[in-house]
Amino acid sequence: MPRGLRAALGWALLLRLLALLQLPALSEACSCAPAHPQQHICYSALVIRAKVNSEKVVPASADPADTQKMIRYEIKQIKMFKGFEKVKDVQYIYTPLDSSLCGVKLEASNQKQYLLTGQVLNDGKVFVHLCNYIEPWENLSLLQKESLNHHYHLNCGCQITTCYTVPCTISAPNECLWTDWLLQQKLYGYQAQHYVCVKHVDGTCSWYRGHLPLRKEFMDIIQP
Repeated sequence: MPRGLRAALGWALLLRLLALLQLPALSEACSCAPAHPQQHICYSALVIRAKVNSEKVVPASADPADTQKMIRYEIKQIKMFKGFEKVKDVQYIYTPLDSSLCGVKLEASNQKQYLLTGQVLNDGKVFVHLCNYIEPWENLSLLQKESLNHHYHLNCGCQITTCYTVPCTISAPNECLWTDWLLQQKLYGYQAQHYVCVKHVDGTCSWYRGHLPLRKEFMDIIQP
Protein backbone atom coordinates (compact mmCIF):
# COMPACT_ATOMS: atom_id res chain seq x y z
CA MET A 1 0.00 0.00 0.00
CA PRO A 2 1.37 3.47 -0.83
CA ARG A 3 2.78 5.31 2.19
CA GLY A 4 0.40 8.25 1.91
CA LEU A 5 -2.73 6.10 1.72
CA ARG A 6 -1.46 3.92 4.55
CA ALA A 7 -1.06 7.03 6.69
CA ALA A 8 -4.56 8.21 5.85
CA LEU A 9 -6.09 4.84 6.67
CA GLY A 10 -4.01 4.78 9.85
CA TRP A 11 -5.62 8.10 10.84
CA ALA A 12 -9.06 6.66 10.18
CA LEU A 13 -8.22 3.56 12.22
CA LEU A 14 -7.02 5.78 15.07
CA LEU A 15 -10.38 7.59 15.02
CA ARG A 16 -12.10 4.22 15.11
CA LEU A 17 -9.97 3.17 18.11
CA LEU A 18 -10.82 6.40 19.94
CA ALA A 19 -14.49 5.75 19.31
CA LEU A 20 -14.15 2.26 20.79
CA LEU A 21 -12.31 3.56 23.84
CA GLN A 22 -14.43 6.61 24.54
CA LEU A 23 -17.94 5.70 23.36
CA PRO A 24 -18.69 2.01 24.11
CA ALA A 25 -22.39 2.42 23.31
CA LEU A 26 -21.58 3.91 19.92
CA SER A 27 -18.68 1.65 19.00
CA GLU A 28 -19.74 1.46 15.38
CA ALA A 29 -19.82 5.24 14.95
CA CYS A 30 -17.17 7.63 13.73
CA SER A 31 -15.95 9.99 16.48
CA CYS A 32 -14.51 13.43 15.72
CA ALA A 33 -13.36 16.32 17.89
CA PRO A 34 -15.46 19.44 17.22
CA ALA A 35 -13.84 22.22 15.21
CA HIS A 36 -15.11 25.60 14.05
CA PRO A 37 -15.22 26.08 10.23
CA GLN A 38 -12.37 28.59 10.54
CA GLN A 39 -10.22 25.92 12.21
CA HIS A 40 -11.05 23.40 9.51
CA ILE A 41 -9.94 25.83 6.81
CA CYS A 42 -6.74 26.65 8.68
CA TYR A 43 -5.79 23.03 9.42
CA SER A 44 -6.76 21.43 6.09
CA ALA A 45 -4.26 20.99 3.28
CA LEU A 46 -6.96 21.39 0.65
CA VAL A 47 -10.15 23.46 0.43
CA ILE A 48 -12.25 23.37 -2.74
CA ARG A 49 -15.74 23.95 -4.07
CA ALA A 50 -16.86 21.06 -6.23
CA LYS A 51 -19.71 18.85 -7.38
CA VAL A 52 -19.67 15.05 -7.54
CA ASN A 53 -20.13 13.41 -10.95
CA SER A 54 -19.91 9.74 -9.96
CA GLU A 55 -18.62 7.26 -7.40
CA LYS A 56 -16.86 3.91 -7.56
CA VAL A 57 -15.67 1.41 -4.94
CA VAL A 58 -11.98 0.68 -5.46
CA PRO A 59 -9.27 -1.28 -3.61
CA ALA A 60 -7.27 0.74 -1.12
CA SER A 61 -4.05 -0.56 -2.70
CA ALA A 62 -2.69 -2.86 -5.38
CA ASP A 63 -1.86 -5.50 -2.75
CA PRO A 64 -4.24 -8.50 -3.25
CA ALA A 65 -4.01 -9.30 0.45
CA ASP A 66 -5.32 -5.86 1.37
CA THR A 67 -9.08 -6.11 1.91
CA GLN A 68 -9.62 -2.40 2.60
CA LYS A 69 -11.94 -0.64 0.17
CA MET A 70 -12.26 3.02 -0.67
CA ILE A 71 -14.90 5.11 -2.41
CA ARG A 72 -13.45 7.12 -5.27
CA TYR A 73 -15.57 10.13 -6.13
CA GLU A 74 -15.06 11.70 -9.51
CA ILE A 75 -15.62 15.42 -9.05
CA LYS A 76 -15.71 18.62 -11.05
CA GLN A 77 -13.64 21.25 -9.27
CA ILE A 78 -15.31 24.66 -9.42
CA LYS A 79 -12.88 26.67 -7.32
CA MET A 80 -9.82 26.02 -5.15
CA PHE A 81 -9.36 28.10 -2.01
CA LYS A 82 -6.36 26.29 -0.54
CA GLY A 83 -3.90 23.65 -1.70
CA PHE A 84 -2.44 25.28 -4.83
CA GLU A 85 1.10 24.24 -3.88
CA LYS A 86 0.11 20.57 -3.57
CA VAL A 87 -2.30 19.95 -6.44
CA LYS A 88 -3.61 22.07 -9.31
CA ASP A 89 -6.84 20.41 -10.35
CA VAL A 90 -8.65 17.75 -8.34
CA GLN A 91 -10.43 15.10 -10.40
CA TYR A 92 -10.91 12.41 -7.73
CA ILE A 93 -11.28 12.32 -3.96
CA TYR A 94 -11.06 9.19 -1.81
CA THR A 95 -12.77 8.21 1.43
CA PRO A 96 -13.08 4.93 3.40
CA LEU A 97 -15.96 2.71 2.33
CA ASP A 98 -16.66 1.82 5.94
CA SER A 99 -18.64 4.55 7.73
CA SER A 100 -17.13 3.45 11.05
CA LEU A 101 -13.79 4.59 9.62
CA CYS A 102 -15.34 8.01 9.00
CA GLY A 103 -16.13 7.43 5.34
CA VAL A 104 -18.07 10.26 3.70
CA LYS A 105 -21.24 9.73 1.66
CA LEU A 106 -21.64 12.41 -1.02
CA GLU A 107 -24.47 12.91 -3.48
CA ALA A 108 -23.70 12.79 -7.20
CA SER A 109 -25.79 15.52 -8.77
CA ASN A 110 -25.48 18.06 -11.56
CA GLN A 111 -26.96 20.67 -9.23
CA LYS A 112 -25.55 20.00 -5.76
CA GLN A 113 -22.19 21.53 -4.89
CA TYR A 114 -20.02 21.00 -1.82
CA LEU A 115 -17.35 22.78 0.14
CA LEU A 116 -14.74 20.07 0.68
CA THR A 117 -11.75 20.15 3.02
CA GLY A 118 -9.24 17.33 3.21
CA GLN A 119 -5.69 16.06 3.07
CA VAL A 120 -3.36 15.56 0.12
CA LEU A 121 -1.45 12.29 0.37
CA ASN A 122 2.16 11.78 -0.66
CA ASP A 123 1.08 10.27 -3.97
CA GLY A 124 -1.12 13.28 -4.75
CA LYS A 125 -4.45 11.62 -3.92
CA VAL A 126 -6.99 13.73 -2.02
CA PHE A 127 -8.38 12.01 1.07
CA VAL A 128 -11.52 13.16 2.94
CA HIS A 129 -13.42 11.83 5.95
CA LEU A 130 -16.24 12.84 8.26
CA CYS A 131 -13.86 14.71 10.56
CA ASN A 132 -13.22 17.20 7.75
CA TYR A 133 -15.54 20.14 7.15
CA ILE A 134 -17.79 19.03 4.28
CA GLU A 135 -20.93 21.06 3.67
CA PRO A 136 -23.38 21.57 0.80
CA TRP A 137 -22.43 24.92 -0.73
CA GLU A 138 -25.99 26.18 -0.42
CA ASN A 139 -25.88 25.72 3.37
CA LEU A 140 -23.00 28.17 3.81
CA SER A 141 -23.73 31.73 4.86
CA LEU A 142 -22.56 34.70 2.81
CA LEU A 143 -19.90 35.48 5.42
CA GLN A 144 -18.59 31.91 5.28
CA LYS A 145 -18.30 32.02 1.51
CA GLU A 146 -16.52 35.38 1.60
CA SER A 147 -14.20 34.24 4.41
CA LEU A 148 -12.90 31.31 2.36
CA ASN A 149 -10.86 33.77 0.31
CA HIS A 150 -9.66 36.08 3.06
CA HIS A 151 -10.76 36.18 6.69
CA TYR A 152 -10.23 32.53 7.64
CA HIS A 153 -6.72 32.34 6.15
CA LEU A 154 -5.61 35.66 7.63
CA ASN A 155 -6.60 34.69 11.17
CA CYS A 156 -5.17 31.21 11.61
CA GLY A 157 -3.13 32.54 14.52
CA CYS A 158 -6.29 32.66 16.63
CA GLN A 159 -7.38 29.74 18.78
CA ILE A 160 -11.07 28.77 18.95
CA THR A 161 -12.26 26.83 21.99
CA THR A 162 -15.63 25.10 22.17
CA CYS A 163 -17.74 26.17 25.17
CA TYR A 164 -19.94 23.35 26.47
CA THR A 165 -21.00 24.63 29.91
CA VAL A 166 -20.85 27.89 31.83
CA PRO A 167 -18.74 29.46 33.07
CA CYS A 168 -16.48 29.61 30.01
CA THR A 169 -13.15 31.36 30.38
CA ILE A 170 -10.45 32.48 27.98
CA SER A 171 -7.01 31.07 28.81
CA ALA A 172 -5.01 33.10 26.27
CA PRO A 173 -5.41 36.54 24.67
CA ASN A 174 -5.55 35.04 21.17
CA GLU A 175 -8.51 32.79 22.03
CA CYS A 176 -12.17 33.00 21.03
CA LEU A 177 -14.95 31.04 22.76
CA TRP A 178 -17.27 29.13 20.43
CA THR A 179 -20.71 28.97 22.04
CA ASP A 180 -23.00 27.43 19.42
CA TRP A 181 -23.25 24.12 21.28
CA LEU A 182 -24.05 25.84 24.57
CA LEU A 183 -26.66 28.20 23.14
CA GLN A 184 -28.20 26.16 20.31
CA GLN A 185 -27.19 22.55 21.07
CA LYS A 186 -25.51 22.27 17.68
CA LEU A 187 -22.01 23.00 16.46
CA TYR A 188 -22.57 24.88 13.23
CA GLY A 189 -25.06 27.43 14.49
CA TYR A 190 -25.32 31.19 14.29
CA GLN A 191 -21.81 31.93 15.52
CA ALA A 192 -20.13 29.49 13.15
CA GLN A 193 -22.14 30.86 10.24
CA HIS A 194 -21.82 34.58 10.90
CA TYR A 195 -18.64 35.28 12.90
CA VAL A 196 -14.89 35.09 12.31
CA CYS A 197 -12.30 34.99 15.09
CA VAL A 198 -10.07 37.92 14.10
CA LYS A 199 -6.54 38.70 15.30
CA HIS A 200 -5.80 42.33 16.17
CA VAL A 201 -2.52 44.24 15.92
CA ASP A 202 -1.85 43.73 19.66
CA GLY A 203 -2.05 39.92 19.24
CA THR A 204 -5.47 39.50 20.85
CA CYS A 205 -8.38 37.81 19.08
CA SER A 206 -12.12 38.43 19.20
CA TRP A 207 -15.25 37.60 17.24
CA TYR A 208 -16.02 39.92 14.34
CA ARG A 209 -18.95 40.39 12.02
CA GLY A 210 -18.32 43.47 9.91
CA HIS A 211 -19.60 46.62 11.62
CA LEU A 212 -22.22 44.72 13.65
CA PRO A 213 -21.76 44.33 17.42
CA LEU A 214 -21.58 40.90 19.03
CA ARG A 215 -24.87 39.41 20.13
CA LYS A 216 -25.50 39.99 23.84
CA GLU A 217 -25.39 36.29 24.77
CA PHE A 218 -21.86 36.02 23.32
CA MET A 219 -20.75 39.08 25.27
CA ASP A 220 -22.25 37.76 28.53
CA ILE A 221 -20.28 34.53 28.22
CA ILE A 222 -17.01 36.02 26.99
CA GLN A 223 -16.96 38.81 29.59
CA PRO A 224 -17.44 37.24 33.07
